[in-house]
Amino acid sequence: MKSVIAEHLVKTYRNGEVKALNDLSLDVEEGTVLGVLGPNGAGKTTTVRILATLLKPDSGSAIVAGIDVIKHPDKVREQIGLSGQYAAVDETLTGWDNLVMFGRLYHLGRQSSIDRANELLERFDLTEAAKRPIKTYSGGMRRRLDLAASLIVKPKILFLDEPTTGLDPRGRQDMWGVIQELVKGGVTLLLTTQYLEEADQLADEIAVIDRGTVIARGTSDALKKQVGGERLEITVEPADLDKTTEIVARISGHATHVDLRTISAPVLHGSKDLMDALRAMDDAKIHPLDIGLKRPSLDDVFLSLTGHVAEETVEEPAVKKKRGGKK
Repeated sequence: MKSVIAEHLVKTYRNGEVKALNDLSLDVEEGTVLGVLGPNGAGKTTTVRILATLLKPDSGSAIVAGIDVIKHPDKVREQIGLSGQYAAVDETLTGWDNLVMFGRLYHLGRQSSIDRANELLERFDLTEAAKRPIKTYSGGMRRRLDLAASLIVKPKILFLDEPTTGLDPRGRQDMWGVIQELVKGGVTLLLTTQYLEEADQLADEIAVIDRGTVIARGTSDALKKQVGGERLEITVEPADLDKTTEIVARISGHATHVDLRTISAPVLHGSKDLMDALRAMDDAKIHPLDIGLKRPSLDDVFLSLTGHVAEETVEEPAVKKKRGGKK
């Protein structure tokens, strides 16, 4: 059963001059995680805002938890949770106060709000900081609290819009652990991210968005195979650039990307292709300044699928974030 279905969504800004979404379609199977991968401005946040009833599409349709998001937005909000790119909490209040306030806004009742706040603070390892003002929290603590607030009403479906933005590697790992626990609990999750590694860690399937449309979709393994798995990167002196490019293209069998003195291309056989490149360069009397294998990055995905590197495309206007839950 599909928990989320979006079909042919179109959304424009600036009086129609800029298309944030361009015939975008995707779906999420109940109890699974869909990672929506793309650079800033690709349309990820606009997609989430439409599915979470914060924006109306210019055309197309969206069904969340079996409910039309355009016709019955209030009913959709009763079924979903949303955590955006930036923690939507009141910095002057304590963590406990914030969660209790959200509970009261969702009409849980005073005691139920207190009980749920205490439960979530413990679940997200924030009990010791519960009575501290949010302005004293670290970035990772704020993100965990924001995620806790999105779970006040125990949503069936959760939208996480770049939940690790601004976090250091330790904070990102901690957040991944929290998300994985939610998935084990049966929550259906749509996760947007700029990081292929994040989608790889968390998602059952990955949808790649470029300029407002889905350009590829599949499991992590399928996507990596389509991209080429690993990339061979070689840096040489300018005089050796053309010959090295020929060598890399021959070994890879794919289009090469040249950035100043560095040539890169996807390879299928990893270390074997690396050794073949070294032997070929030795035969040509070319001495690389640097050579190695690199795991696929977002740029690699986009270069392989679109012929251009990932770059910001559309600046999506900021909107005031709303929460899921009963009004």
